[in-house]
Amino acid sequence: MIRVCIVDDHKMVIEGFQLLLKDEDGIAVVGHALNAEVALETMQEIAPDVILLDINMPGMNGIDACKSLVKLIPNIKIIAITMHKESSLIKMMLGNGAKGYVLKNAGKDELVEAIRTVYKGKMYLDDVSNEVIINTLSDKKKGNASNGLFPKLSRREKEVLNLILNEHTTQEIADKLFISFGTVETHRRNMLIKTGTRNTAGLVRVALEYELHK
Repeated sequence: MIRVCIVDDHKMVIEGFQLLLKDEDGIAVVGHALNAEVALETMQEIAPDVILLDINMPGMNGIDACKSLVKLIPNIKIIAITMHKESSLIKMMLGNGAKGYVLKNAGKDELVEAIRTVYKGKMYLDDVSNEVIINTLSDKKKGNASNGLFPKLSRREKEVLNLILNEHTTQEIADKLFISFGTVETHRRNMLIKTGTRNTAGLVRVALEYELHK
């Protein structure tokens, strides 16, 4: 029996995965956590074989959580479950010890295949993630190292980023864009995750270096 735990800050996502895997032979969902901090406190005791780990979570993100979980439980198999398909994120997750990368819009068959594959000690990338990596390698061979290597920001993220670069506070950005304070913070957190930076200073440095704000 493959013991699976789910780490995601959305209860509906957890319940969805539980429902998908409920009647699957040889797979049992044995626990879950709503954030990385709880996962780090409980995973050793639960002792899962595979963890389905969200990347974009409040507090510690999935990238850092992956590294900490692998250090804590060396034999654990982690599959990143996310809506982000930037090559930089895929590389960071795999570099931190993840054995799989699957987008959240994947179907049951793909999720089950990913779980069974990483449980056997093999690597699993869904078709989209695999194509992203192949295209990135192709671009590098053509001498376009920056093409696809760094994450693409949405229009709204670029608007928030430009205001950050102009030293506006979170509340000022919210007022200017007619969005909530929390929404600005969500955009900021998403950009930190996409760029692999830990704070606003790091985000600004990467944004200016690679012109992500244009």
